[in-house]
Amino acid sequence: MATEIKTTNQNFFPKDPRSSTVKPDKATQAAQAAVKPRNSKKRQTELQEKTENDAKVDIPNKIKDFSRIKNAADSAPEVDNSEKIAALKKQIDSGTYKMNYDGLTDKIMEAENYGIKSN
Repeated sequence: MATEIKTTNQNFFPKDPRSSTVKPDKATQAAQAAVKPRNSKKRQTELQEKTENDAKVDIPNKIKDFSRIKNAADSAPEVDNSEKIAALKKQIDSGTYKMNYDGLTDKIMEAENYGIKSN
């Protein structure tokens, strides 16, 4: 069951008299001239001054530096460590991998000093 929608040729919004090629009559011109501006001149000046003084954003240098570092890291070529990882796996599987206990201890102590919990 299909429902037909009837439409009329009337526009939903009335035409804007400013966009029309027909010149508005004197009554329309008088009505438009009688409309007061939204803000007084004094208020417009006040708003303009506040906008000039307060509508500024200062980005701290730390954030700018972070942005530069991130852009540099994103543009750096990708490092392929697959050969190094494969060699380490081979050493571990064959039992020839030698653990650097001093280096591991240093890393644990460093993590403790900075409050970082190691997994």
